[in-house]
Amino acid sequence: MYATLEIERQGHVGWLIFNRPDSANAMDATMLGELEAAWNELESDPSVRVIVNTGNGKQFQTGLDVVQLAKDRDALREQSRRTRDAELRLTAWHNSVSKPVICAVNGLCAGGGLHFVADADIVIASSNAAFLDPHVSIGQVTAYEAIGLTRKMPFEAVMRMALTGRYERMSAQRAYELGMISEVVDPPERLREVAQELAEKIARNSPAAMAASKKALWRALELGLTDACRAGSVDLVSMWGHPDQEEGPRAFAEKRQPQWTIENPAAKEAE
Repeated sequence: MYATLEIERQGHVGWLIFNRPDSANAMDATMLGELEAAWNELESDPSVRVIVNTGNGKQFQTGLDVVQLAKDRDALREQSRRTRDAELRLTAWHNSVSKPVICAVNGLCAGGGLHFVADADIVIASSNAAFLDPHVSIGQVTAYEAIGLTRKMPFEAVMRMALTGRYERMSAQRAYELGMISEVVDPPERLREVAQELAEKIARNSPAAMAASKKALWRALELGLTDACRAGSVDLVSMWGHPDQEEGPRAFAEKRQPQWTIENPAAKEAE
């Protein structure tokens, strides 16, 4: 049970939903603690094959609730330490989630909310969504979020958003044109329906093969081409002999849906 998040399961799709709509889903001290637990819960659930991240209310996510955190010195001190030491635990990437993650942006995404866009595997947005990075407008440095976004979209577009601060918003259509997101959903009310449909498509594939593919592709962002391909070969070979490699072709030949081997990533990691 979470105070600031909602966790739902629809078939093989798990939903992590920001649930502070009266505060534009800003992250208070409670949410900062609950995010890590929620990601780990969905990662550890073998029935969940894909995770969708979205927000309740009119806004997606607007970063840290600085007013609330200013009143909670211990929480602010811990978040400052994690920020300083690059030990954030906000997103799926921060928490080493191996399952595919779809970010469904349902409204304004500002500041720290951009972490969830930068760190998701796939991002879609409603047609009324908007993106901005107000850090420099309040005398702060933009770093983690913008650095992550430079791996998804042209550098100049990220720099423009960083330097214009709160004085310019990027529309969903412009974000699509720049490659920040892969789909604009119109009307906006269909966002969750479209996200569920996309997640169900992804969930039909081999969980083990998707986890290995995700690992190889994310690592490629940190390595040069040659090193990334060499490292990727290890992930590729890791699937050799896996039951899914026999089940996939057999199911195709028999014209039926494959019965994939379901593994618990958390349990596997503990071995």
